[in-house]
Amino acid sequence: QVQLVESGGGLVQPGGSLRLSCAASGFTFSSYWMYWVRQAPGKGLEWVSAINTGGGSTYYADSVKGRFTISRDNAKNTLYLQMNSLKPEDTALYYCARDSRPPWMVTTTTYDYWGQGTQVTVSS
Repeated sequence: QVQLVESGGGLVQPGGSLRLSCAASGFTFSSYWMYWVRQAPGKGLEWVSAINTGGGSTYYADSVKGRFTISRDNAKNTLYLQMNSLKPEDTALYYCARDSRPPWMVTTTTYDYWGQGTQVTVSS
């Protein structure tokens, strides 16, 4: 069965860095667009980033552009999110998700599979 398992979250000070990972199994990872989505306490889902099947095209929300980098290793079936210059407003539960469709054809509520999430807390 399809599984997406996030890891790498934690508590970090403002200005710090974290790298999230999402281990995929049960499907042909290289055939799917992959996404990072987050949900801050008391708020709705926010799309963060997307990457195409080969990893050559990446997309970012304005709120994270220039600070976050999405990447994938299709040989390892793993998605990454490198987060630098973290801010308190980046505090959220971060999910990875997959879909066969590109970001302009989907919304945060229509991805077909999600992971369980990993918590990122940015605080001094």
